[in-house]
Amino acid sequence: DALPAGIRALTEEEGLRLFDAALASGESVVLPMHLDARALAASRGGAVPALLRKLVPTTPRRAAQGEPDASTLADRLHRMSEVEQDDTLLGLVRGQVAGVLGHTDPDSVEPARAFGDFGFDSLTSVEFRNRLNSATGLRLPATLVFDHPTPIALARHLRTQLLGAPERAVESISVRSADDDPIVIIGMACRYPGGVDNPEELWRLVATGADAISPFPTDRGWDEARIYDPDGESPGSSYVREGGFLHNAAEFDPALFGISPREAHAMDPQQRLLLETTWEALERATIDPTSLHGTRTGVFAGVMYSDYATRFSDDTTHSSGNLGNGSAPSIASGRISYAFGLQGPAITIDTACSSSLVALHLAAQSLRNGECDLALAGGVTVMATPAAFIEFSRQ
Repeated sequence: DALPAGIRALTEEEGLRLFDAALASGESVVLPMHLDARALAASRGGAVPALLRKLVPTTPRRAAQGEPDASTLADRLHRMSEVEQDDTLLGLVRGQVAGVLGHTDPDSVEPARAFGDFGFDSLTSVEFRNRLNSATGLRLPATLVFDHPTPIALARHLRTQLLGAPERAVESISVRSADDDPIVIIGMACRYPGGVDNPEELWRLVATGADAISPFPTDRGWDEARIYDPDGESPGSSYVREGGFLHNAAEFDPALFGISPREAHAMDPQQRLLLETTWEALERATIDPTSLHGTRTGVFAGVMYSDYATRFSDDTTHSSGNLGNGSAPSIASGRISYAFGLQGPAITIDTACSSSLVALHLAAQSLRNGECDLALAGGVTVMATPAAFIEFSRQ
């Protein structure tokens, strides 16, 4: 990646010379770098990272950056239309995000993307809060980016704080049938054995009585020669080697959901399938999946298997830090809520083979009780290991 203005890459000769100097300095931690203090300050409008402030001459931040004067920002907003107010505050937030992270173009800051996805940590979160305090004249909390996790959500909050107006509720989606039954299924998506990847193909499979049973999958690392024993007498063996399998369960597009390849590798395929089918179910309901951010949409997911993490018993580096969330059934529903910005209840249910049915029951109950306005309900099962076949063979 390109270095920020004011910081130049070291040549090989400079690096070796500074390395020798560091070894001879007696200091436990040193940071050799080529720093043009004035260029760095100019590129960031006088606002520089806290660690470099003693090294970099700064100019008054508001004058340098052209930020709104704190005493007049609310007055300026009062003279604008609501659309102009929203645009101004969102532009302010995006500009401060770009400034804190060292980006040159505020337009690169996506309004609906979570601050955590931009790379915010505790230090940058506080610096960002401080810059907004200076720009708005408000006294915002240190937990600002956690309480309002996206630029667009934060802009709405700033509007409320500055103008005293209530935050506008996101328009809820209400669908009723002719007889006014509050429970209406408006979209479906699915994956099933036999190559089924939509409801129409599922109906075709049922209507034709096709056989969806197949041999063990070949992409899960199962050693069939070791596992299969037709007599079922060998320890650790199964006398069954066929079942209803999703042979493409490992396929996933992590970038669509803002997930890194490393995190996706540690994610249980069950979580990946729930994300994919959620997106498809919303599209089939003619709902823009990105439009539900901030709505009272609930998630009810039936999950009964959680053996994916056992495949990583010897992996202490590549998947470290991601396996906990990646394999916990409780995270399955929460991950959907987080990915789509949903603010209704998020519940993972394990009642064995009835998990999906119970999830649907609880979703309907939640809708009737007014706990959510829209609900995503379903279930998922992917056997990451042959443990269930081995266990039932023993029984």
